[in-house]
Amino acid sequence: MAVADDTFVPDMSRRVALNYIILGSAGTVVLGLAVPYIAFFVPKAAGGSGAGVVARDAVGQDITFDGWLSTHSPGSRELAEGLKGDATYLTVKQDRTIQDFGIVAVCTHLGCVVPWNKAENKFICPCHGSQYDANGMVVRGPAPLSLALSHVENADGKVVFKPWTETDFRTGENPWWK
Repeated sequence: MAVADDTFVPDMSRRVALNYIILGSAGTVVLGLAVPYIAFFVPKAAGGSGAGVVARDAVGQDITFDGWLSTHSPGSRELAEGLKGDATYLTVKQDRTIQDFGIVAVCTHLGCVVPWNKAENKFICPCHGSQYDANGMVVRGPAPLSLALSHVENADGKVVFKPWTETDFRTGENPWWK
């Protein structure tokens, strides 16, 4: 069977151009799907050393020094969202100022949130009964370590939690939570 002279046969340059168009289109789609997939597995960059986090209350509002002191009486210990999202106690001292450190309320035994027991003047873990004094130092196990600490600072009137990196004043040792 003979091919007629008027039959259209694409020349090589047109084929190459169409191949590039198809390859470019498919590559764009694959790359568009691959970048977010790969980015999911890349860890987020750690913040700068000493960076602080503004404390938030139970509904996610920033906590201010004036607002907190106007609604909390001396001796009160209430939870706020602290570093890494951990529940952290803010304590109002007898002179109506906020304690310069926060106590992270995560038990060092199994990670339960440790409530303040006002009647016994200590933190008591509801999971296995570990007890911590008013500063978060372990006084009865099975918890092996004291509660973690964070600095409380004033940044434009807002309560800011910053990492505690120096010696733990309760034990005289380097902090285990660094």
